[in-house]
Amino acid sequence: MKKSTFTLFLIISFLSVSLTAQQTVWLNEKLEKTTQDQAVYYKIGNKLEGEVTYFYKSRTIYRKVFFVEGKMEGNFYEYYNSGELREVGKCKNGLREGNWKEYYRNGKIRKKGGYRNGKKVGVWKVFYKND
Repeated sequence: MKKSTFTLFLIISFLSVSLTAQQTVWLNEKLEKTTQDQAVYYKIGNKLEGEVTYFYKSRTIYRKVFFVEGKMEGNFYEYYNSGELREVGKCKNGLREGNWKEYYRNGKIRKKGGYRNGKKVGVWKVFYKND
């Protein structure tokens, strides 16, 4: 009796884990849903709440964004396919806001400047690569 109850418990546990497993959502270059063949990026699950991580098809992180009520809100990080940080900033109400920095692959700053309501404002500084 105990063995059959335990076996039934294992089967139910396995099925519940399978049902709650997240699906892979394939995305094109505009981060719109597409087929796996056409995809450039992917993410796990459909949620747009809290931290959402997008990946290149090569499985390296492309972007980490924070969402509140389906809109980008808070920290924003974007990476090169090789893993180096490409861009960093903050979003407010779905738009870029405040100070942003873009980087070369070698880690040196490429550009820095500000955004207000998703539009570039003020003076933007551009730096030469100078290896």
